[in-house]
Amino acid sequence: MSIRGNSSLLFVRFFVTLCFLLAAHVPALRAQETQQKPAEKPVEKTTSPAAPKFPAQLSLLETRVRFETNGDSRKEVHTIVKINNELGVRQFARLNFDYNRAFEQIEIPLVRITHSSGGIADILPSAISDNPNPAVVNYPAYQDVRVKSVRILGLEPGDALEYRVVTTVSHHPLAPDFWLDHSFDRSGVVAHEIFELDLPASSQAKLKINPETPSTPSPPQEQGNNTRMTYRWDRNQPARAESSEHPEASIADVSLTTFKSWDQLARRLAALLIPTLEEGTDAQNKAFTIPDFDIVDGEMQAVYDFVSKKIRTVDIPLGATGYKRRKPMEIFDSGYGSAEDKFVLFAAMLGSAEAGFVPESARAIADEPVSPALFSHLLTGRYQVGGYYWLDLNVEVAPWGMIPPQFRDRPRFVVERDAKPHWETASIPLRYRSSQMVQVSASLDADGKLTARVHYAMRGDNELLLRVAFHQTAKDKWTDVAQLLSLSDGFRGKIISATASDPYATKEPFTVEYEIEQAKFVDWSKRPVRIPAILPLLALPDPPAKPVSGADASPIDLGTPLDVETQVTLQLPTGTSARTPTGISVARDYATFASQYSAKGATVTASRHINFILREVPAARAADYNTFVRAVQNDQAQDFTLERAESATLKPNSAAPATPAPPNQNPTKP
Repeated sequence: MSIRGNSSLLFVRFFVTLCFLLAAHVPALRAQETQQKPAEKPVEKTTSPAAPKFPAQLSLLETRVRFETNGDSRKEVHTIVKINNELGVRQFARLNFDYNRAFEQIEIPLVRITHSSGGIADILPSAISDNPNPAVVNYPAYQDVRVKSVRILGLEPGDALEYRVVTTVSHHPLAPDFWLDHSFDRSGVVAHEIFELDLPASSQAKLKINPETPSTPSPPQEQGNNTRMTYRWDRNQPARAESSEHPEASIADVSLTTFKSWDQLARRLAALLIPTLEEGTDAQNKAFTIPDFDIVDGEMQAVYDFVSKKIRTVDIPLGATGYKRRKPMEIFDSGYGSAEDKFVLFAAMLGSAEAGFVPESARAIADEPVSPALFSHLLTGRYQVGGYYWLDLNVEVAPWGMIPPQFRDRPRFVVERDAKPHWETASIPLRYRSSQMVQVSASLDADGKLTARVHYAMRGDNELLLRVAFHQTAKDKWTDVAQLLSLSDGFRGKIISATASDPYATKEPFTVEYEIEQAKFVDWSKRPVRIPAILPLLALPDPPAKPVSGADASPIDLGTPLDVETQVTLQLPTGTSARTPTGISVARDYATFASQYSAKGATVTASRHINFILREVPAARAADYNTFVRAVQNDQAQDFTLERAESATLKPNSAAPATPAPPNQNPTKP
């Protein structure tokens, strides 16, 4: 069984991440909570030494975990939280604890508020609710995946909230083996943390402890016929804004497992997940009914399209069901499935497939204890004439062979029916050349109002971002997504309309088109009138900072090779002409850039084309890359100068010319 002991890691769903990506270029992540600490755990900081650093602080976090030889366990968490302000009140207005009632139980024996003004109030059992996880409400097969919640009423700044939570596990699908992964808080949110681990000596569990956080082991103790070992950590952590320890939290402080080898874990996972030959018979008969299944060498792509698009993904964490899965035909008939179930159906319909378990973080896998706690995502692999393919069945709108970038470069633990399990470290190739074409058709009227229609056509990582964003957003809210996209590309104004191609039409590039208006784009009373090229700003990775003394300089990461072409046609008011800047052309082996600008009568045209050829630039060429970046940025800073005939009747406005947003807000280059 698994007990997750690290602080709550919030892996937000695709849509929220994608919208943030459009503005900030951060990788997409997936939603999951742990039971150790509530999702409301505050993380905000302030630089003022006089004010509280956090909206709330855990003055005590005490966790005691006990394992039995049969894999059962008991975890008790005792927490005292000091509420510092109204934000802390909102963060702890509800405590949520995820569990699976098929093999877990949660009890909340104590929830108490100690008011700063005096008096104690115990939260009544009626304030505790037990409901299906919101992700499974509409999916009857997963009603065991639940959330127990406590509604906290009457909490005020200055109060102390105290609660105890007891989680018991029995008959986990992977029992009698058990495992644990725990990391101590280093942010200062937890002032005093106690962690105690109670193990049966006969389990021969492999325990790995971070040397920076040594434990205080107790002598072996006899309890009946069993000998037990106890390990204890007692840490006081001063509140602070930052910590130099493990900035990426990639190293667990306490790792525990009873699995003796990766082969043993693979056998257990295969027994649970890999469909039998008998199970596959009916599923394969169903596969023959899929359109295009009989195309030569196209069977796997047809089954992929069916499972990824027609079987709705139930977004629960990997392992939430204990790696138990349903029968292939039950999955087929229901029309929905978890990551594990979608893999099972795909493997059954084709007769075989490999499960690729992707680690949650970039740890040194060879040094870690064998444990399912490492895994956070499931990919599906299979050979087809022409090559070996890794697929992600869970995104629903991912084109054939396209893997989200955060999973392409991670190692994978590969499990299948009759082959030896192994770790694969090679990066998964991108099946499409990443490209992006942006065409802008704009007009400027005599009042200085700009109207533009912007059309995107894309393949690659940005395509997947936008496919998911539009897929997970109701059509009447598509203008909101387009507004984020326009802002990230440096366009100001109000979105009038937005359309997109069918996110499920993955055999063609994804297209987005929106119309945007900006009143008072120019002030005709100014002399001269200058406007920027109405093109998305091209973002480039920043040149590397100077390395710390003695450290090796890092190469410059350009990301996935990407070809971006942008074009604009601008119609000026009658009697207006334009003087255009001079285009440039810069070529390197790692990237090229070219721009062209022209004006003919009242029509202005401009284009910029950047092609990222390599994934990285060697550190030794940092100066050359810096020169390339400056050339691109200087070109994008050039303006058009507008001139009007004296006889033209134009109405002056008071607004200043609009300028695009800084390049680092543009999602054109991930």
